[in-house]
Amino acid sequence: MRLQNRVAVITGAASGIGRASADLFAAEGANVLAVDLPGQGLNEAHKDRDNIATLEQNVADKGAPGRIIEEVTGRFGRLDIVFNNAGVSRNELAELQSEANWDLTLDVNLKAQFLLIQAAIPHLKVAPAGRIINTASVMARMTDYGLIAYCASKAGVAGMTRTLALELGKYGITANYIEPGAIYTGLTRKNFEDEKIAGIWARKAALRRLGQPIDIARGALFLASDDAGFVSGHGLVVDGGLTLRT
Repeated sequence: MRLQNRVAVITGAASGIGRASADLFAAEGANVLAVDLPGQGLNEAHKDRDNIATLEQNVADKGAPGRIIEEVTGRFGRLDIVFNNAGVSRNELAELQSEANWDLTLDVNLKAQFLLIQAAIPHLKVAPAGRIINTASVMARMTDYGLIAYCASKAGVAGMTRTLALELGKYGITANYIEPGAIYTGLTRKNFEDEKIAGIWARKAALRRLGQPIDIARGALFLASDDAGFVSGHGLVVDGGLTLRT
């Protein structure tokens, strides 16, 4: 029970990494507010967990951070862990990149993370062991065709998190980010349901398989727990060895 009596917010929690993390955090003793867009099956996903509450909320909406913090503290009386996991990806070459998709990607993947953290900081300061965990990507350091907005947003997450670690360390708050590799989630399912594409990406990894949401959830659990009490400003690569070769 590594998170006994802790309270966590997890965004993007209707499916994939967020759902697996909410379930794992709850199994380890945490009270969790699971957040995701309306119409994504959030309530159904967590209906069997007494210590998981749900909030249907677009994290990029104006006023969303305040509503999320009000909901979690109102239900559970405190906040210890923020896991910013919600994200989007749009594939467009730089020459054809639309301003609308650029704004959407940066708004959800970076700006929304920052604003939720900013709203949470007063509560994390008084927590016994405040934790900030942000989902970045191996694309924070790497790149691929059509991912100019996505890579920019994830590199921004990495830089933002390192700065948070520096500024908030004096309050005992740790801030870290996870760099998933090729993970089979709702965001990637459309591509990875193609056996040829899935096989290519599986072979790229040293472990010769795609990652699963639980693989990332276990990394997030480590960063949220006392085991990572002296880890801050760190990018935890969970990619099965995908990025070992250039």
